[in-house]
Amino acid sequence: MVDRKPARRLTALLAAAAGTRAATAALRSRAPGGPDRWQRKNYAGRTVELHAGPAAALGAVAGAVALPARSRAAAALAVLAAGACGAYDDVAGEGDPRRGFRAHLGALRGGEVTSGAVKLFGISAAGLAAGALLKERPVDKLLAGVVIAGTAHFVNLVDVRPGRAAGAVVALGAPGLLRTGTAGVLSAASVGAAAAVLPEDLGERAMIGDAGAHALGAALGAAIAAGNGRAGLAVHAAGLVAAAAYGERVSAVAGARG
Repeated sequence: MVDRKPARRLTALLAAAAGTRAATAALRSRAPGGPDRWQRKNYAGRTVELHAGPAAALGAVAGAVALPARSRAAAALAVLAAGACGAYDDVAGEGDPRRGFRAHLGALRGGEVTSGAVKLFGISAAGLAAGALLKERPVDKLLAGVVIAGTAHFVNLVDVRPGRAAGAVVALGAPGLLRTGTAGVLSAASVGAAAAVLPEDLGERAMIGDAGAHALGAALGAAIAAGNGRAGLAVHAAGLVAAAAYGERVSAVAGARG
């Protein structure tokens, strides 16, 4: 059983933060493909590093290692798949002006598989699989999957300026630190990883990118899914779908004006 004492949540938070910092240092010292591959220009034209995104994904998984096997597998699947899909979009989708689900689904209907489409379907599939591990009944599995994938996409949606996504995860995940059981541990893991990347993200020395935003969102979504019954899952799922639809309209208007 999961230890219900606050120490377990504190341990998860510290493990996630330490794991994120260690992964950041390792990637910085031995950047796969060379340092240039891990650099981008941010909205202000400053050169920033991308190490923080994959590091946050690994840190969030590290924070969940004390969970029972089924919950640990759900968290690892959701977070790592979301991080991998986001990282693919960071690399393959660089310079692609298309934004929003509608644009990528439109390209898919035309026979083009964009990195955004890969991200959409990959994260959705991983969310549903993770939800199936966290819940027992079919309806709850489906709702949990929507919450996990929806939260991953929501956190990426707010990632429009330095610190927005990581700050959102800290703010939204903090109340979950009061929960017991799996939900409390997963909340601590998501908050710990987000807090570890927040200073460099705010300081515009690093960028968490799609990899970090989606991974942190998936970790937070898994915490929400674990801590809610059917009614709570339904409310969260409806809110996330509404947020996605609103974000899609905003992207469409911005694109039309641009």
